[in-house]
Amino acid sequence: MDPTLALELCRFSHGASLMLLWGACAYLCFLVPSALADIVWRMSAGPFFLITVIAALTTLISLPAATAIIGSGWNDGLDIGTIRDVLIDTSVGRAWQAQAVAAALMISAFLLPESRRRLGLALASGLGLAALSLTGHASMLEGWLRQAHRANDIFHVLTGGAWLGALVPLILILKLLGRPECRADALLALRRFSTAGHWAVALVILSGVVNTMLILKQLPTDWSSPYQRLLAIKIALVAGMALLAIVNRYLFVPWMSRNPGRALQALRLGSIAEIVIGVAVIGLVAVFGMMEPV
Repeated sequence: MDPTLALELCRFSHGASLMLLWGACAYLCFLVPSALADIVWRMSAGPFFLITVIAALTTLISLPAATAIIGSGWNDGLDIGTIRDVLIDTSVGRAWQAQAVAAALMISAFLLPESRRRLGLALASGLGLAALSLTGHASMLEGWLRQAHRANDIFHVLTGGAWLGALVPLILILKLLGRPECRADALLALRRFSTAGHWAVALVILSGVVNTMLILKQLPTDWSSPYQRLLAIKIALVAGMALLAIVNRYLFVPWMSRNPGRALQALRLGSIAEIVIGVAVIGLVAVFGMMEPV
């Protein structure tokens, strides 16, 4: 496999894993009543562990893939001495070290007492997301502008991950609405998601606009540029996600009082559609994030 394709696949799998873990666990920790959060956690702990393993494995694989790109192919990417030089002497290597620490903390979170695992996983995956900014386009800038851009990158991925990842336990909570003992807590969790979701969507869009202005200093309207073309598609997909979120909140939620069965089914399908679009966005970023931003 070509090293560039291998690294793009790693970036996609790693970014998607971190966003899902961060958003899901943060939602369960801070917005879902603890009794309901315990139920949802027990339903999803196995998949969460598998996603954590994927994040850790893609961290390991990304270093030789990046080394192969910096060097002269897989011969360099699999050479211990070359890997060591990249790890110690390059910004790519230093960024990888931060990712490796985050991956180790994520695995270690499953060794914590069960009541603290989701908080540990939220913090570790959030750290991993923040560390992604170390290899972003902010590295092309200097001084305070680099730091401002990097801070905005971190804000963008954390708010985006909070929005996307929370949709996973939300789907489970929608199913639990049918249980009388869970209904009150589930309705509260849904209301909190709705309130936080408004902020998350607005902040994702705002920070995305700031990033675009910092990188291109204009809207991505030059379709002869592969970077701008993919960025424009990403913007369109995020707009589609936002539109779906609005439809879910202001069309399907009011239906619950009149036709709860159909409303819940529509909400589940709408949430799944948002997740699919969000994963497609992560895939685009994994590709154009390695391109020259022109």
